[in-house]
Amino acid sequence: MKKQPEKQNINQSENKGQKTTQEQAGAKMAGKLTPDMAYMKEILSIGKNFDVVYRVIHIGGKESCFYFIDGFCKDELMEKILQYLIELTADEMAEDVHEMLKKHMPYVEVDVSDTWNDIIHNLMSGVLILMIDGYEKAVLIDSRTYPARSVSEPEKDKVLRGSKDGFVETVVFNTALIRRRIRSTDLCMEMMNAGESSQTDIVLCYMDSRVDHGFLEKIKDGIRNIDVDALTMNQESLAECLYKRKWYNPFPKFKFTERPDTAAAHVLEGNIVILVDNSPSAMITPTTVFDVIDEADDYYFPPITGTYLRFSRFLIAFLTYFLTPTFLLMMQNPQWIPEGFDFILIQDEVNLPLIWQFLVLELAIDGLRLAAVNTPNMLSTPLSVMAALVLGEFSVNSGWFNSEVMLYMAFVAIANYTQSSYELGYALKFMRILNLIATALFGVWGYIGAIVVCGLSIACNRTVANTSYIYPLIPFHGKELMERVFRLRLPGARKE
Repeated sequence: MKKQPEKQNINQSENKGQKTTQEQAGAKMAGKLTPDMAYMKEILSIGKNFDVVYRVIHIGGKESCFYFIDGFCKDELMEKILQYLIELTADEMAEDVHEMLKKHMPYVEVDVSDTWNDIIHNLMSGVLILMIDGYEKAVLIDSRTYPARSVSEPEKDKVLRGSKDGFVETVVFNTALIRRRIRSTDLCMEMMNAGESSQTDIVLCYMDSRVDHGFLEKIKDGIRNIDVDALTMNQESLAECLYKRKWYNPFPKFKFTERPDTAAAHVLEGNIVILVDNSPSAMITPTTVFDVIDEADDYYFPPITGTYLRFSRFLIAFLTYFLTPTFLLMMQNPQWIPEGFDFILIQDEVNLPLIWQFLVLELAIDGLRLAAVNTPNMLSTPLSVMAALVLGEFSVNSGWFNSEVMLYMAFVAIANYTQSSYELGYALKFMRILNLIATALFGVWGYIGAIVVCGLSIACNRTVANTSYIYPLIPFHGKELMERVFRLRLPGARKE
């Protein structure tokens, strides 16, 4: 498709790459759209693109043309609109397009436009375009419908109790799920787009009276200034465009969720939720490490149960980082093992150095995870049994791995799924691998140094809003810290 002209008025536009004849210029000055149908055919490659459809009809004695994308328009609705418009007589036609919409357009979502950029963008988004000879503006009829799956509980963000709906790939459905939970005029849904070719729809959801407007303008400016051809990876592409600093710090700058209740809670707390069309998850910003660890299950149970679940995740996340490096350090210095804990010593012969066993298993776990994602459902059970036998029992019996190493790595692999943030899980994994290598090379000093690096990576990290990543710990806010550690109040409660 050829690049569209910049904000070019329909009555003053010229076909790009062609010389407009005096007859065409005169017709355009007279306000007639019929000569521009050739321009539409050229720029839309009608005839080459089978799904770009146009239909010439007569409305009230005027030659008119519909343009739409096949598969995006509702057939029943188009049939009713066409039937009504075709029956109009010349005497019933209004003098201008606005009067015509008031009297003869039996549909709710209707707009007008006189710029080619706006018309082509709406057409490519699925909006029905109607051009009528003699009218200075085109009619935009939003009768589009997108292929969409049903609203169901997301696979990644399941809860033991609570709502079972989740975001889908259609952004309008996602905004409706949030609107259903926040019935306030203070809730704003502001649409933007990015990507020169993709023109991807991006919706900013926020409470106007609670959001940080300075940070909101920063996000808007960042989206406006995105210079990419397309957001090929949806939200990840957008996240990398909005935050370009400190790529080497693996701890997540955004929180992703597929749950509308979680997104609504963060909106009520003053955060910004970013929805990207074609993506079934919401991106929440700004977020601290406490926001990333929080889960919906904490709030669907009584405070004491929610606090227990939160402490369990904290403890398990702590163990996933420290378990294997500490075990490696103890095996290097068996004299440090307390009396009564001698059973943790490796009893069998060590054929492969422990550090290599740990590193190979770290890679093997990710390999099994990728294999599970790409395995057909009908084969998942037999292949899981085969993997457990071959990689478990046989790898120990063959001498490649020791049973103690397999046990601790199995715990780490399972424990990574106790929290829903894949980004946080991989951040801890990278830090754990760094600790294992440092401990193997430098002993106890490498172990301590790796812990310091991990702590500094969290403490010195900044949110997208350039605030502390570990607030309310730094800067210290006692009441807020208590609410982050203990489940004391429901999310979204109004802060005094």
